[in-house]
Amino acid sequence: MSSDDRNPTIDDIARRAGVSAMTVSRVINGGARVSAATRERVQAVIDAAGYTPDPAARILARGGSGRIGLLYANPSNAYLAEVLSGALAGARAAGLLLMIEPSQAGDPAQEAEAVRRLAAGGAQGLIVPPPLGESPATLNAIRAAGLKAVLLAAPPARGMSGALRVDDVSAAAEMTRRLIELGHRRIGLIEGRADQSASADRRRGAQAVVEAAPGVELQIDHGDFTYRSGFEAARRLLAARPRPTALFAGNDDMAAGALAAVHAEGLQTPADVSVAGFDDTYLAASVWPALTTIRQPVAEMAHHAAMLLAGKAEVDAEFVAHRLIERESTAPPD
Repeated sequence: MSSDDRNPTIDDIARRAGVSAMTVSRVINGGARVSAATRERVQAVIDAAGYTPDPAARILARGGSGRIGLLYANPSNAYLAEVLSGALAGARAAGLLLMIEPSQAGDPAQEAEAVRRLAAGGAQGLIVPPPLGESPATLNAIRAAGLKAVLLAAPPARGMSGALRVDDVSAAAEMTRRLIELGHRRIGLIEGRADQSASADRRRGAQAVVEAAPGVELQIDHGDFTYRSGFEAARRLLAARPRPTALFAGNDDMAAGALAAVHAEGLQTPADVSVAGFDDTYLAASVWPALTTIRQPVAEMAHHAAMLLAGKAEVDAEFVAHRLIERESTAPPD
């Protein structure tokens, strides 16, 4: 079906007028940063095409209710559940309709297509959880579509409306310090995906504390934030001699995998090996023993992101507060 056989989209108007979708949006909404000649040309195309902007989308662009989108490509179902819970609650509170679209991280064409589908569906703002908030393909597609966007667990990026994250360096340092206080001197760190800045930040936080603690050793292995990768990384770490007495994983999914690896080795948690995670998703309190972890308020961040997109909140600070939650999976080493 050609664009002439259906209602034209903002992308169709932009293509016909030879401008960006952002420029078309500014013309529609009376934005000031458009020259008179460009405004006249775009308006002529709009009139000729019979394009009628979605009323809800126009309201949202001015800070009221309408439609927002949630992109997701995170392998952690527990993390996604937290994001979805918060985004739905925030959208409801702000009077927004939440649209959800899967993406394929690492495939630039698929990432761009996911953004395009949300834009075509009338979304004027996006909530972008990791890893997409640090993907050039997704960020460029958002800019090209002229959409507002709030990034979760990612650093600020050009053209985005905001970014919300915990201080991963400080949080990882706090957990590492607590393990040392418990008496652990050999700590295994299971990192997450290399393309997410949180992984490097958490490693930096852990390393800084260990380097300042004489006699403490940090052994590092790598995962990708999935249960299976945490299991496999933990098996490798536990094969070292002497083995670590504590494992600190970059998220709760990998920590749950580490718990399973400890048991697969015929060991007990926390009697033989303490295990700690990060995020405090529902999984942390569901596994046995329940995980000591860093609480990252994922649901609250997604809720606030929806309010930001609706113009009902402001970005007070880039970093949100984290908290160390102690449960049964950590104890002093025997």
